[in-house]
Amino acid sequence: MPTLHVCPLSRLPETVAATDASHLLTLINVGTPLERPAAIAAENHVVIGVSDIAASRDGHVLPAEEHVARVLDFIRAWPREKPLVIHCYAGISRSTAAAYIAACALAPERDEAAIAEALRAASPSATPNPLFVAIADRMLGRDGRMVAAIARIGRGADAFEGTPFSLALA
Repeated sequence: MPTLHVCPLSRLPETVAATDASHLLTLINVGTPLERPAAIAAENHVVIGVSDIAASRDGHVLPAEEHVARVLDFIRAWPREKPLVIHCYAGISRSTAAAYIAACALAPERDEAAIAEALRAASPSATPNPLFVAIADRMLGRDGRMVAAIARIGRGADAFEGTPFSLALA
């Protein structure tokens, strides 16, 4: 069964190695130094330069439909033979939103609330970026159910960075 693995930037090399991942999705502020792990082929890595914000701020990139579209394109093209690692700087907000979006997009028959509960069980600190989720909800035609499910699980436990975790697609 294919799995999604989420981690912070500081744990990226060890997470890729431990999971034997073939694909990598990076959501990080524009200009943040980043070294792709050697085990990931360049064509299997997408970097989305976006800030972890939900309202416009000077000097930051607000999540937009183009960012969510790139997430959706990448996860849909992932062959699911080996794991996919998703990371952001802290492994708490952008990456957990992308993992939630991926799980909803790749398993359209699954209940949004069940996926959100699985996310919370896997990561007590997960606090998916609400704007990313709202945009994906619209794009996936989930009629507000993704937004409601994430609101229901609430903000995660306070943490400087998240602990790596996995999320099954089924």
